[in-house]
Amino acid sequence: MSPLDQPAPGTDEDRGFGPSHEAPPVRDFLDRSRFPADPWKLTEVRYDSSDLGLTETVFAVGNGYLGLRGNVEEGRDSHTHGTFVNGFHETWPIQHAEEAFGFARVGQTIVNAPDAKIIRLYVDDEPLLLSVADLLGYERSLDLREGVLRRSLLWRTPSGKRVRIESTRMVSLAQKHLAIMTFEVTLLDDSAPVAISSQILNRQDGEDEYHVRASAMGEGKVGEGNDPRKAERLQRRVLEPQEQLGEPDTGRVALGYRCAESGMTLAVMADHDLQTENMVTSRVVTGDDLAKTTFRIAAEPGVPIRLTKTVAYHTSRGVPSRELLDRCRRTLDRVREQGVEQQTSDQRDWLTAFWQRADVEVPGQPEIQQAIRWNLFSIVQASARAEGQGIPAKGVTGSGYGGHYFWDTEVYVMPFLTYTTPSAARNALRFRYSLLDAARRRADQLAQKGALFPWRTINGEEASAYYAAGTAQYHIDADIAYALSQYIGATGDTEFLDRQGIDIFVETARLWADLGFWRSEEGGTFHIHSVTGPDEYTTVVNDNLYTNVMARFNLRRAAEAVRTLQHANPAAYEAAAERLSLTEEEVEEWGRAARGMSIPFDEHLGIHPQDSHFLEREMWDLDHTPLDSRPLLLHYHPLVIYRFQVLKQADVVLALFLQGEDFTPEQKRADFEYYDPITTGDSTLSAVVQSIIAAEVGYHDLAYRYFLSALFVDLADRHGNTSDGVHVASTGGVWSAVAAGFGGFRDLGAGQWCIDPRLPDDWESLTYRVTLRGTRVRVTVRPDELDLTVEAGDGHLAFDVRGTEVVVGPGEPVTVALAGQGPRLEGEPPNPAGTRRSDGTVITAIVPGA
Repeated sequence: MSPLDQPAPGTDEDRGFGPSHEAPPVRDFLDRSRFPADPWKLTEVRYDSSDLGLTETVFAVGNGYLGLRGNVEEGRDSHTHGTFVNGFHETWPIQHAEEAFGFARVGQTIVNAPDAKIIRLYVDDEPLLLSVADLLGYERSLDLREGVLRRSLLWRTPSGKRVRIESTRMVSLAQKHLAIMTFEVTLLDDSAPVAISSQILNRQDGEDEYHVRASAMGEGKVGEGNDPRKAERLQRRVLEPQEQLGEPDTGRVALGYRCAESGMTLAVMADHDLQTENMVTSRVVTGDDLAKTTFRIAAEPGVPIRLTKTVAYHTSRGVPSRELLDRCRRTLDRVREQGVEQQTSDQRDWLTAFWQRADVEVPGQPEIQQAIRWNLFSIVQASARAEGQGIPAKGVTGSGYGGHYFWDTEVYVMPFLTYTTPSAARNALRFRYSLLDAARRRADQLAQKGALFPWRTINGEEASAYYAAGTAQYHIDADIAYALSQYIGATGDTEFLDRQGIDIFVETARLWADLGFWRSEEGGTFHIHSVTGPDEYTTVVNDNLYTNVMARFNLRRAAEAVRTLQHANPAAYEAAAERLSLTEEEVEEWGRAARGMSIPFDEHLGIHPQDSHFLEREMWDLDHTPLDSRPLLLHYHPLVIYRFQVLKQADVVLALFLQGEDFTPEQKRADFEYYDPITTGDSTLSAVVQSIIAAEVGYHDLAYRYFLSALFVDLADRHGNTSDGVHVASTGGVWSAVAAGFGGFRDLGAGQWCIDPRLPDDWESLTYRVTLRGTRVRVTVRPDELDLTVEAGDGHLAFDVRGTEVVVGPGEPVTVALAGQGPRLEGEPPNPAGTRRSDGTVITAIVPGA
């Protein structure tokens, strides 16, 4: 049976936990009559205005710095207009209903930049409006090998004339600040007057896409419900006009702005090149919020009209917008000299190199293949040119989460970057290093030593107004240290470690050593209280297992890094010791705290409690919680949720993955069986981790269902908020689910890597790549064997393949016979909790992400 003929991932009935809420077959995730399965393109062959929010997101183009939502060129039919520049934000004072020391003070939110996508068409003075147009043909496709969004229309005008319209849109991966659009019109039957209006528009008419969105407690804001995944918008004007430019002779236009509170500046400039044999006149108009070039053409049938629009965006934290206009000029002048063809060629070359080092291949599964590649391409669009900035939770495809950076980057996105594009991983870590001083200040505000990185931020300051589920997530320090350690181990980049990474290790370890405390009555155990783990349905708890396990790793790794630096590079060690006022005594204390870390474990149930009091809470009756009351955070007061054993996302299970060597196989299985049925899947961060651990402990069918649920999070709008932007962490997690889950790849640190694959039953093979110490290895898994081949680099790498060391080198491919798929649980999974409670409560499963 094809996976797309199977029921939806994670239904109760499929998992043997009791009655199921009906869910559509997986094939219904996408309407294949509208979105055919092309392994290298996402294609739409029928226009439908009912889901514009979804399609605007999934057809967005970006490069990590600049992002253009997939709005139609004509600029009218839309759900949310959007042009976003990573890090370009407004600030506003957070007004707390009741004040307390140390609360976050300044809100930050990404600003919707002036929109240069608009190219409006009039034939016989009739506008093209897709929602009412008589379309004889329609196709739109996002080409994943070329990084170009294409659209083809055949329009019959109200007067009966057929018009062919071809357009393209590209945000350059080679030139950070550049976007290129083309718009070609050809009359097929009769002559007609044609007008093309190319615009840069800064909308200020009060609709949500025209104003900046801000976080939940902004000044002068307009409410937007109680969904914290969204943001609320400010009523005041945000972008203050500074510069306007219009050159009638060249068609070049530009606008410049300054954010009212943050002081950030932006300039956008567009060049126009119209090619046709028809008679043409043009006109340029500029104002505070509009710069447009209008072409009027006496069009003859069969004579194409082709407009090429090149656009440059530049931003700054304070450079005057007039200087940014000069930068835009340099960008566009360079394109004029090099030619547009060179830009498209550079784009193809960039992506060819990317797919060579990062592609995941699943032969014989076109629907799965298409979705995997779209997810990987989405990571590129969120991170490739994010240089100097973080990676927003929604990339540059929408305003969801206010454009903030979270721990999502380090845990879910960084593994993909580290093992396929280490230069991007290094940039992400350098960005965290740039926030270190702000993190030190934040730790001081919370009466702690070291550094405390903000849970959500753009400019380095904590922007979460709800500290219980925000600031209390101290685990972000350990997540950053984990990503740093993973990067150093995979790349051997000791230069970065010696100069900058060591500072992150030291300051995060100091935080844990100061935050925790010793209890001598328990034999000298180290405890961490009043924190929140990844599960935001359980907050401000004592000895959260994930936090303690990751803090232990952080302390160990920091001590190890200091000792290594001391012996390998004494000069760098002395400089770091002086710079950080580092002492031998505190390094020794980190080791003692790690060894004494309290790791909760319940001997009776044989599981790790999520925190020290988690098992004392009442069990939430998920089986009788209707789907229209989910996600829980939108239908229940936090205090209601906090009283129960119910999880928003994998917490303990995530620890089993990130620190797997600290748990026995039996513990992993027991923990998974306990927590999986009480995890709601209300977070898109959950399914990928549940898939990985389900595969490892033997629930292979369940692992595949979770994988499919994660794979289609955005393409099928599984959580109902794809309109706010791509869930970038989930797209990164998809790679981990493939490489670490089904592919069995694990990085044990210190240059130790192992592979223990779990191939889905109906996959003939799986191929993925990992780059380690400069050598790229292609891993191909088949049901009965594993191939390892060096594709690039000259190093020899050793892997532990199910207990046997295998060495692969250039020109020395290796094939390893595999005996089975590892542990597999047949039949229905047992009810992990059964009737353990005195009231007879039975844990039941639910549909993740429904």
